[in-house]
Amino acid sequence: MGQNSSQIGRMTSPVCVIVVGAGSRGENYSQFASIHPKRMKVVAVADPRKFARTKLQQQHKIEDKNVFEDWQSIAEREKFADAVLICTPDRVHKDPAVAFAKKGYHILLEKPMATTAEDCTAIVEACTQNGVMLSVGHVLRYDPVIHKIKELIDAGVIGHVIHIQHLEPVGFYHFAHSFVRGNWRNEAESSFALLAKSCHDIDLIHHWAGARRCVKVSSFGSVSHFQKEKKPTGAGNRCLDCSIERQCPYSACKIYLDRVKRGHTGWPVSVICSNSLPDIESVTEALRTGPYGRCVYECDNDVCTNQVVNMEFEGGLTAAFSMVAFTEEICNRKTTIYGSKGELCYSDQEIRVFDFLTEKTTKHTASCDALRHYGMGGHGGADYHLMNAFISAVANNDPSLIRSGPEETLVSHLLVFEAERSRVENRVVYCEDYSRS
Repeated sequence: MGQNSSQIGRMTSPVCVIVVGAGSRGENYSQFASIHPKRMKVVAVADPRKFARTKLQQQHKIEDKNVFEDWQSIAEREKFADAVLICTPDRVHKDPAVAFAKKGYHILLEKPMATTAEDCTAIVEACTQNGVMLSVGHVLRYDPVIHKIKELIDAGVIGHVIHIQHLEPVGFYHFAHSFVRGNWRNEAESSFALLAKSCHDIDLIHHWAGARRCVKVSSFGSVSHFQKEKKPTGAGNRCLDCSIERQCPYSACKIYLDRVKRGHTGWPVSVICSNSLPDIESVTEALRTGPYGRCVYECDNDVCTNQVVNMEFEGGLTAAFSMVAFTEEICNRKTTIYGSKGELCYSDQEIRVFDFLTEKTTKHTASCDALRHYGMGGHGGADYHLMNAFISAVANNDPSLIRSGPEETLVSHLLVFEAERSRVENRVVYCEDYSRS
């Protein structure tokens, strides 16, 4: 599934792409064109925010006629590029994906695919019917170390997989930023946390389970701590006006302002100033008037801070997933996979395999060092590998290079919806056999 030198050699002209949604993900994915200008060229951008679309236009020297406020204006034109990167908010995925599929564009769609099972299915059907490739932004599939785990499982190094235990530590300030104050705080405006944050993880578990389908699932979770009744005595409604702000680990001054003072203007600081580059003045103003300056105990957040999902697959394979906000580490997943011949553990970019027969441990690594100078180190370099695979697939008309294609990704998304249904309805959910539907 990787890319070899002969595939690169067949590329005679750059793949022309349109970026729909020039936010953090759209900007990051489009960096691939700056790294490999002979392989990818950004020819158009659509975003309702003038600052965001102008910034991307300047970065990629996009003609004025190809800069748009909305994706509909692009979809109305005759097809003028090879592919489109859809990086709009979660609830604005389905309509552009279907429209661009009908126009014949190959699509890289940021995860989650959409916020309902019906919309996810509609996207896959549109891409299939129109013969276009769909790559979903499950970047972890492209992490070299995560991919190595799949190779080791398939090679039988731990025998028959019996149980998978997987943890996503979201990170205390990351959760406060994205899921209490930020874009994914409220299900009605975005989606539930398991879909928005952890569809990556359910997808990985489904991927590692191989051909075995999930037959039943249960899930529990709730909103913990970030609630009005937990607000400390004397706390203000905004961190800039709070007398006990320095005693709060979730202080917006600490998360954003202190970082800028130290010269750090990347994520998460870069997200909060939508109309300018972040500096002391613009960040202070954003905290004074915008959503990121609010007290975490006074927000309209309603998505789970902690959730567990238990799954049973065909053949008796079981899996347990945990997502928790209150962690030191930021999204540094930890996995243990138990097999009939051995045990595989993954953390801190290292894989350890213990063999039951020899009682010896073997360490496996997959280097990401080559990516550091590219400036696309997000998700352990997986952002780069995702784009590398997608652009190669389009250039060579070879969908096998895409590890997160439509059918398997749809099944893992449907599993996420089933898990959330279990949590909401407080019952075990028996999964349909989607391959027969």
